[in-house]
Amino acid sequence: MSLYRIFDIAGSAMSAQSVRLNTTASNLANADSVSSSEGDTYKARHPVFAAALDEARQQQAEGAAVKVLGIVESDKPLVAEYNPDHPMANAEGYIFKPNVNVMEEMANMMSASRAYQTNVQVADAAKQMLSRVLTLGQ
Repeated sequence: MSLYRIFDIAGSAMSAQSVRLNTTASNLANADSVSSSEGDTYKARHPVFAAALDEARQQQAEGAAVKVLGIVESDKPLVAEYNPDHPMANAEGYIFKPNVNVMEEMANMMSASRAYQTNVQVADAAKQMLSRVLTLGQ
């Protein structure tokens, strides 16, 4: 495997973790939103990743990259709260809150941040190795 391929792999992983961080930030930003109907209520979103190993095998290259297949909405039930005095309450007196668990999102954000940081360190280590190889003849 070419040493340059490490940059492609680490770059795809950083891109995937960036998508994960963005969806987590979106979930946290909408965690306290309120709606009067289930259809208008924000639903938590999560990215779906896949290793592009099969693609790499078909191209006879070693190593696999991370691919973002898409972003899916969580199917957890929404939180219905009886609050007839709320201005957004529906005719029955219920308001609907998103199915976002702030603690899970914070843990997800820390995990994504650490994974991103690790991939930066991998790319930096590869860069240092290449620099040292270039100075071998001096």
